[in-house]
Order: sequence, then C-alpha cells, then structure tokens
Amino acid sequence: MSKLLKASLLSLLLLFISFNKAIPEEIISWEECLIEAEKNHPDLISAKENINEQRANKDIAASGLYPQTSANIGASRTKTSTTKSNSYSYGISGTQLIFDGFKTRDKVSAVSEDLKASEYNYRLTSASIRFNLRSAFINLLKAKELIRVEEEIVKIRKENLELINLRYKSGFEHRGALLTAEANLAEANFELSQAKRNIAFAQRQLTKEMGLKEFKPMYVKGDFTIRDTAKEKPNFEDILKNHPSILMASAKKNSASFNLKSAYGNFAPQLSTTADINKKNSHWPPENDQWDWNLSLTLPLFEGGLKTAQVSEAQAVYNQREADERSIRDAVIVSLEQTWTALQDVIEKVETEQKLLAASEERSKIAQAQYSTGFITFDNWIIIENDLVNRKKAYLESQANASLREADWIKAKGEPLEYAQ
Repeated sequence: MSKLLKASLLSLLLLFISFNKAIPEEIISWEECLIEAEKNHPDLISAKENINEQRANKDIAASGLYPQTSANIGASRTKTSTTKSNSYSYGISGTQLIFDGFKTRDKVSAVSEDLKASEYNYRLTSASIRFNLRSAFINLLKAKELIRVEEEIVKIRKENLELINLRYKSGFEHRGALLTAEANLAEANFELSQAKRNIAFAQRQLTKEMGLKEFKPMYVKGDFTIRDTAKEKPNFEDILKNHPSILMASAKKNSASFNLKSAYGNFAPQLSTTADINKKNSHWPPENDQWDWNLSLTLPLFEGGLKTAQVSEAQAVYNQREADERSIRDAVIVSLEQTWTALQDVIEKVETEQKLLAASEERSKIAQAQYSTGFITFDNWIIIENDLVNRKKAYLESQANASLREADWIKAKGEPLEYAQ
C-alpha cells in the first residue's frame, strides 16, 4: 500500500472520528417528554378514539328521536298470456316515533353517560401515562447521576489504594489491607461499568413511555427537586370530587340506571306515525299523485319472558356499578393516604441522608489524615471510607425515590399529563 493511500485513509478516518464527536447527544427536558407523550403515546390515542366512538354511539341512539325519511323509485313489467302492463313510481316516505315509554330517550341518556365515562377514562389514562413517563425520566436521570457517583467512588478507591500501597511498601501495613483495597477498587470499577450499561435500558424505557416508534439514545436534563411537596395534608374529600376514576365510576352507574329505565320502557306501548307521498302511472314519468298517512300503536303482550329477563339483567348491572363506585372510592381514599404519607417520609429521608453524607465526608477527611500519620488502624479507617461510599449511593437513591413518590402522589390525585408540577 502506497504512502499516499495510507495517508488518505488515515485522513478519512480522522475526519470520520471528528464528525462523530461533533454530533451532540440529544438532551431532552421534562416538558419536551410531555409534549412527545401527548402526541404519540398509543394508549392516549386509543383513549381519544374511544371518546369519538362513544360520541358516535350517542348520535346513533339520538337518531331514533328524529323523523326517518327515505326516497324510492321503481319500475315493473307484468306479462300474462293475454295482457302486458308497465308500472312506474317514485316518492318519499317518513316515520316519526311519538312515544315508546321513554325507552329511546333513556337510551340516549345512558349513552351520554358512557361518553362522560370515556372522557374520564381519557384523563385516567393520561394520569397513568404521566406516572410511567415521569418514572422513566427519573430512572434515566438517576442512571446518569449514578455514573457520576460511581466515578467519584472509583477515585476514592484509587486514592485509598495508592495510600495503602505506600504504607505497605514502607512496612507499615499488612498484605490483607492491600488486597482489600485492590478488591474495593475492582468492585468500584465493576459498578461503574454496570451503571454505564444500565443507561441503555433507561433510555429505551423513556423512549417507550414517550410513545416513540423508534429507539432514540438520549439524556435528560433536570434534577430531583420535589415541587408538589403537599406539606400541609390536603382534604382528601375535595380531591375525590374531581377524581377521574370516581367520576368515571359514577358515570357508568348513571348509564346503568338509564339502561334500567329503558328496559322498563320495553313494557310500554309504542306510538308512531307514517306518511307516504308517491307518483304512480303506467308510463314514465308517472303523473298520478298518491299519498297516505297512518298512526300505529303497538302493545307487547307476550315474548317468552324476554323483557322481564332484560329488566333483571339491567338491574344486576346497575347493582354492580353501584358497588364498583363505592369500591373505587374506598380504594382512592386509601391510595391518597398511603402515597401522601410515603411522600412526606421520603422528603424527610432525603434531608437526613444529605446530613449523613456531609458528616461522612467530614469524617473521611479527618480519618484519612489520621491514617496517613498512623493515628488509627486500617480496620477503623476502611469502615469510615466504606461508610462514605455507601452514603453517596444512599443519598442518590433517596433523591430518586423521593421524585418517584412525588410522581406516585400526583397519579393518586388523578392528575393528567398537563399537570404543571
């Protein structure tokens, strides 16, 4: 291979490496995650289409209250052994329901409640998506911060090893202390590598919760600050009044109530009127006018117990929906109490872990100076160093856990993606 070709290949390689380094990693904010999820998440799209379906069902049910009209046109030829005749006609006919025991009206009311239930289900789905999205966001933020913490721990373990190695070579430390320091450094390097590998999983989780069709390697910008602290315990009864799961259960119960009334309407007579206006003749276009109007009353007498069974079924559904509403209300109350308590606990836990970390860092500085001059033994010093390492991890864990509990509290309140906090 000529020198010129080698130089050209080397230049292309350096250009390729420089180009790759010039491409910045995508960093996304929490607000951008919300926008993407609201636009792309399949569960939210499905819930939105369910609203459209129920809206159409309402229009279908309400159509029975309006006149039903149709146009017709016809032509026929009759031939016998002795005669032959033609017949042509066109016209319009219409039917109007007058009374059916309010069956259709109650059916429309039932479907209207189903529409409300689908709208509350959309809010509930949005709240669930927000929780999953926030959890994925926090996990990726934690994964990124964990790499920083693990790098600090590797640095601590390296400095420990260097100090122990000097003392070992000078004859002031035993081999067991040196092997322990080497093992601690190996463990720190492993945990750093593990933290870097876990980034990809956290990125995939966030990609999924944003509703993106393709995997997108990204990092997030933000912190673990708790904004919805709810320090003062809220009135849970006020939250229940607008909670989507309870409102949805109530709408389903109301729908079942109207369906029960509609089932009773099956026993009522049905009154309707029909009118027809036609032109008929033996040649085209027909010119002879013909019209008729009639009023009909239908009264059900016996259908093998069908209507009674329909009432029993509707009554059972209503009883079930009523019990469901009470059960959901009780579950929401318990969830609110539990998540609020957990949030207050972790907020205090973060403050405690922060103080413990500050104390461990100060003890580590003092202990390292004492160990260097031989004032404390290796066994006492390494306990303090291990405590510092553990406190760094515990503080990060408590911060991430507090943010997750905040997301859990917001979900328990039924807050959707648009929730500001």
